[in-house]
Amino acid sequence: MAKANAAKKSSPSKSTAKTQAAQYHNFINGQWVPAASGATFENRNPADTRDLVGTFADSAAEDVDRAVAAAREAYPSWRLYPAPKRAELVFKVADILVRRKDEISRDMTREMGKVLKETGGDTQEAIDMAYFVAGEGRRLYGHTTTSELKNKFAMSVRDSVGVCGLITPWNFPIAIPSWKILPAILAGNTVVIKPAEDTPLSVVNFVKAFEEAGLPAGVVNMVTGFGATAGAPLIKHPTVRVVSFTGSTATGRVISTETAALGKRCSLEMGGKNCIIVMDDANLDLAVEGALWGAFGTSGQRCTASSRMIVHKKVVKKFTAALAERAKGLRVGPGLDLKNEVGPVINQKQMEKILGYIEIGKTKDKAKLMSGGERLTEGDLKHGYFIAPTVFGDVAPNAVIAQEEIFGPVTSVITCDSFENAIEIANGVEYGLSASIYTADVNRAFTAMRDLQTGICYVNAPTIGAEVHLPFGGTKGTGNGHREGGIEAFEIFTEWKSLYIDYSGVLQKAQIED
Repeated sequence: MAKANAAKKSSPSKSTAKTQAAQYHNFINGQWVPAASGATFENRNPADTRDLVGTFADSAAEDVDRAVAAAREAYPSWRLYPAPKRAELVFKVADILVRRKDEISRDMTREMGKVLKETGGDTQEAIDMAYFVAGEGRRLYGHTTTSELKNKFAMSVRDSVGVCGLITPWNFPIAIPSWKILPAILAGNTVVIKPAEDTPLSVVNFVKAFEEAGLPAGVVNMVTGFGATAGAPLIKHPTVRVVSFTGSTATGRVISTETAALGKRCSLEMGGKNCIIVMDDANLDLAVEGALWGAFGTSGQRCTASSRMIVHKKVVKKFTAALAERAKGLRVGPGLDLKNEVGPVINQKQMEKILGYIEIGKTKDKAKLMSGGERLTEGDLKHGYFIAPTVFGDVAPNAVIAQEEIFGPVTSVITCDSFENAIEIANGVEYGLSASIYTADVNRAFTAMRDLQTGICYVNAPTIGAEVHLPFGGTKGTGNGHREGGIEAFEIFTEWKSLYIDYSGVLQKAQIED
């Protein structure tokens, strides 16, 4: 097959596979320290599992306790540090990331797999977020208002919350940590972050930027390890006031229950089953281009990935054939090779899950496999987790592959009869993160923006491409109502405090008539 043959030429170099692996530690109270037990785990390149990226601290409850204690000790002084001064340190972090962007991006490709252009974009998003958040250091606005009483002043201000526990995923291993750490610390909180075990190096690199910027010890702490042994103790720790989690819906629901029982604030960003609607008046070439990027960017491993194509019956055959043909031509291989367009999926378990869904699509759902559908193993690709970009046609709206989040390079084409039918199909899933519509009809576009039950909506663009200065998040099973990005990110990391100053010199009783 053309895509496999192309990918075969772009195997990792022998020098990469033989790189001496480094050992990385936790960052607690301004110091790099091993796990208390001395235990470590390996981080391997998903494009070539012979390549050991490094070994990392396999943390447990004792390590979490130390990190939370450091954050708790740093909090009283950090919360009183003027917000504009906190912003100056965040700005320094941005400048450091700019200087180290290429190095950080290469490390990210090596541990996560996506192609260098995409890891560069991931790093750039953290840079953008740092500059944006730094700008809020002289705002963090509250409200001033009139009082119902004479000689009385009323206003509201934002206050910090305390120690924040942050748990981040592997698909955007520096961008998503930036969404959480930066607004949290700018608001005067201190943090402990537990990165995904598949991509700890990216967060190590991020934390090094805070260290170089001169943040006081204990403001940002990091423990690496696994969910059951490091993530769970962080969520349950009595000192942690806020939990912010991005990951699977199943895990998020467990966290929601546990934090509710403990009276903690909780922000959840979970799954998606996003659609691109293609109407009969759409620019089909543009729609195919958008579908290709939306479905197969990051190997489909985005919560906003375009995993459903809802296409009008008048153009569905032409669209499906064009998308499948383009998918077959995508160059699959290690992300460090600049000629490649699609990298591996993250690990063996995820690869098997995706292949399982492909099998369901072919057998149980009776969908038509138009391209891909298999693991690529030619040459050195056999040492990685590569799946050919996969397009299914003739997919029923209620099919398993049209309802469940696959989180891989797989998309389903569903036929709709009308605009109204397209909206109905789009909303007929448990998630509500992102949706898009391709149409030349402005009335349809605005109606879709109104009626699609998602937190994000695009017109004539795919379902991916959010910008840091607008809120990010979804409805229904995607989350619990909070948003990341934009000034809305400060809502979970701040408390509102209302202030009343009576300068009348007499007792005044609000709402009481004398």
